[in-house]
Amino acid sequence: MSPRTTTSSSLLDPHGTGRVHWLELPARRDSVRDARHGVEERLTGWRVPRELCADAVLLLSELVTNAVLHTISGRILCGVRLVTASCLRVEVHDYDYRHDCANVARPRGRPGPGDETGRGLFIVEQLAEAWGVERSALTPGNVVWAKLGTCA
Repeated sequence: MSPRTTTSSSLLDPHGTGRVHWLELPARRDSVRDARHGVEERLTGWRVPRELCADAVLLLSELVTNAVLHTISGRILCGVRLVTASCLRVEVHDYDYRHDCANVARPRGRPGPGDETGRGLFIVEQLAEAWGVERSALTPGNVVWAKLGTCA
């Protein structure tokens, strides 16, 4: 399955403002790069401030990596919405029906300098104004969402 943009706007853009972007990607490691590039291109086109764009791309990268590594999904659905000029919402949906979002581990501390993993949700926690995990309304799995920037 190759990356593709989808027009579904069910969660991110309930009022149809047009400032929403979806990517459906195979759940493979190289999809992390595709998600980063696709979202960065769209946010640049929307003229999102450079720092907010960089934070959103890093945050999305971490969420996609977690979905690829920690689910049995064959694909993932990534979305970004420009809520205001200074606020973004990012979502990553998996198709892993086996896991209940209540069992998602929250960051408990900082990984040590020698640790090779364990920074993903810590980075999300540091970048996001708010974030959470819930059952997806678009897939049989979960959605991890985050808001970043200056959101009301």
